[in-house]
Amino acid sequence: MQDSISRKLVLAFIEVHILYHAKIHPIYGAWMMAELKQHGYEISAGTLYPIFHNFEKTGLLSSEQKLVSGKMRKYYSITEQGISCLESAKEKIAELSKEIE
Repeated sequence: MQDSISRKLVLAFIEVHILYHAKIHPIYGAWMMAELKQHGYEISAGTLYPIFHNFEKTGLLSSEQKLVSGKMRKYYSITEQGISCLESAKEKIAELSKEIE
């Protein structure tokens, strides 16, 4: 039970992290995995790409394919709906942080 809750929390942190970076600049999978690793999150493509696809399906991210070094790379950018979601999450995180400290 505790592992299940911990996993859900970590995934939520990862999702907020993805939206945050997609707001700064377009992101792609390998870059995002490396960025998350710097913060101690070991995430596989099998976990990351379903998040990207779900965010795209729900309108939080949009994607664009670009040719990079002879290969197609899919870049994800935040949408207006994604920005609104991120801002709401940031407010709730700040409120919770104040309460639990």
